[in-house]
Amino acid sequence: MIESKVLDGKLVSAVLEEAVKNKVLDYKEEYNDDITLATIIVGSDKASKTYVNMKSKACQRVGIQTRNYSFPEFTTEDLINLIQTLNEDTSINGILIQHPLPKNIDEQKCFDQIATEKDVDGLSSKSFGKIAFNEEAFGAATPNGIIHILDFYNIDVTGQKACVVGRSPILGKPLAAMLLNRNATVTICHSKTKNLKEEVAQADIVVGAVGKPEFIKKNWLKKGAIVIDAGYNYVNSKTVGDIENPSGIASLYTPVPGGVGPVTIATLLTNTIAAANMQASKTNTYNRQFVKEERK
Repeated sequence: MIESKVLDGKLVSAVLEEAVKNKVLDYKEEYNDDITLATIIVGSDKASKTYVNMKSKACQRVGIQTRNYSFPEFTTEDLINLIQTLNEDTSINGILIQHPLPKNIDEQKCFDQIATEKDVDGLSSKSFGKIAFNEEAFGAATPNGIIHILDFYNIDVTGQKACVVGRSPILGKPLAAMLLNRNATVTICHSKTKNLKEEVAQADIVVGAVGKPEFIKKNWLKKGAIVIDAGYNYVNSKTVGDIENPSGIASLYTPVPGGVGPVTIATLLTNTIAAANMQASKTNTYNRQFVKEERK
């Protein structure tokens, strides 16, 4: 058994929020204008409403305004029309569509309607494509949040074997691309992967992004591995991740709760202030160096 160090997402989130708060003040001083994030909820999912409320409160803490749109029922065409209106609205700096959307709506088609410079949740195909080609873009909030955690703790993934368990287009796939861009050797595993246990056991970095409670077992992990748990599941009124608590095996790990989750929300804030600055100055500077700047 080894001594495991917790990668504290709450601490990383606090650093990011303070950096954004300062940048918002600078923005208001320079442009004499507010920064506004538009949030869209379709349906009556309680979890979605909770998440949007958390994001709105985070915006309030750093001085970002929110404009909330909530619809019990909507069609794909209705949502596309709203997105196009928000794209053209110069007072809106970022657009967030809370997912998942109801089954009657073509989710990806709607995400792809968001203007690239306002796609602060990084969910459009164009944003993902740019990340895959190692070009500047807003990365999806959760994988980009994981990168913020790695940066905060000065974790260099160069040459490391990373195993991402989960191939979601909003988490597993973009994170794999981001790690590849940082010169890690990446394996993506999923429900059809043979010998999953063996794949995990070879990895220096393991990311749980499969959405199943404690799916990855502690005894699968390589001793001293870095463990990033992006899962958030309720089991017997308790919150657990996608990986069994790796304390004693992992050298570094993110807890659930208090790990990736808080940084995901903070990353939405960093993307929103970057979007506002891009739109105001007409540049293409995505500036995601918030953590590195604060640690200088």
